[in-house]
Amino acid sequence: MTDISNAEALRDPNYMPPLGQAVPLGIQHVLAMFASNVTPAIIVAGAAGFGFGSNSPDFPVMLYMIQMSMLFAGIATLIQTIGMGPVGARLPIVQGTSFAFLPVMIPAVAGQGVAGMAGLMTGVMIGGVFHFLLGAVIGKIRFALPPLVTGLIVLMIGLSLVKVGIQYAAGGVPLMGKPEFGSLNMWIPALVVVVVTLAIKFFTRGFMAVAAVLIGLIAGYVVAMMMGQVNFGNVGRASWFAMPMPFKWGMDFNGAIIIGMCFMAVISAIETVGDTSGITKGGAGREATDDEISGATYADGLGTAIAGIFGGLPNTSFSQNVGLISMTGMMSRHVVTIGALFLIVCGLVPKIGSIVSTVPINVLGGGVIVMFGMVAAAGLNMLSEVTWNRRNMVIFAVSLSMGLGLQLVPEALQHMGRTWQILLTSGLLPAAFLSIVLNLVLPEELGE
Repeated sequence: MTDISNAEALRDPNYMPPLGQAVPLGIQHVLAMFASNVTPAIIVAGAAGFGFGSNSPDFPVMLYMIQMSMLFAGIATLIQTIGMGPVGARLPIVQGTSFAFLPVMIPAVAGQGVAGMAGLMTGVMIGGVFHFLLGAVIGKIRFALPPLVTGLIVLMIGLSLVKVGIQYAAGGVPLMGKPEFGSLNMWIPALVVVVVTLAIKFFTRGFMAVAAVLIGLIAGYVVAMMMGQVNFGNVGRASWFAMPMPFKWGMDFNGAIIIGMCFMAVISAIETVGDTSGITKGGAGREATDDEISGATYADGLGTAIAGIFGGLPNTSFSQNVGLISMTGMMSRHVVTIGALFLIVCGLVPKIGSIVSTVPINVLGGGVIVMFGMVAAAGLNMLSEVTWNRRNMVIFAVSLSMGLGLQLVPEALQHMGRTWQILLTSGLLPAAFLSIVLNLVLPEELGE
């Protein structure tokens, strides 16, 4: 779809291509991030106890959260592409629900049911405000987050979540302890997702390769349907239109969640800086300006704060769409605006959320195994830029050991307060904190 004679226009964020190109390109951006965008809501609902297979009367709450994931990904993307004063990069940045926050959110809501949502959403809202404020200083704190720190943090996000993928593929938490858990019936659709995703990723090009996880999920879904594992009961009961409700579950100020969300806001802000730079380099062959970086960070925080008010999860820029822009050569922010409008429409139609919820948990597990593995691989890719001297190896070793160890043996903190348990057993926060502090404190001469 790239018109070579108009190459200069394609590098301009303000260029508006013909609608015949703009609409499919915009929807392509949405499809590339669709599975990753709704998955965190499903995982949080499952951890709280009203997700897949729980037989909870509160199951519709998960449908609402899926709906909010789509709606506020669209709204946050509009804030980025259209902009409001200093807010928004006015670049083709696609926003969506972030995996990065899951290691903090899962222990915070574990087993609490819908009662845990008030504290979580209050934390999301306050974390979003804090994230917004980071826009004013983001350039000044980048020095504290070199590839050693950011690579370790991204690796820990992936490692913290791989357990979830295996649990889902084997049948999910509700089946644990039952004969069905881990049965061949559970694993077959999950493995189909993994195999098809890998085949599409490595043996096709263009949009197919970018949307490999989504295509893999569809293949696994078809197999699960043939095995009688798909239930359409919720689709008929879902309405065609519903407005979001502010403070749907009330407010509850939980210190652990608020601290965790604010800490993760720093990580998310740095990720957005990287994505913004990647888009301008890949699409326009230039560095991102200070206004674009601060505007992208402001939009990140504002989108998250608004999502928290209405029951959505934290938003951040989606890295897979950076690759999509480099591949298509289309820098138009208006293309992504069209994709954002498509997401908003989806978010206002509960029928779509109910269709998403028909995907069996084991099928989702196959996709999650690939997605979280790719997160860990992205962290290793960042770490490849590190000079592995004695100093850096010590920082990495201590941070990884403490973070992963506390996550694997949460009982080691049983005598600490609930707030500290939530923060430290996430694994991610202690690893991130230690790596940042050690990197700032240990002198560079130690590496020689």
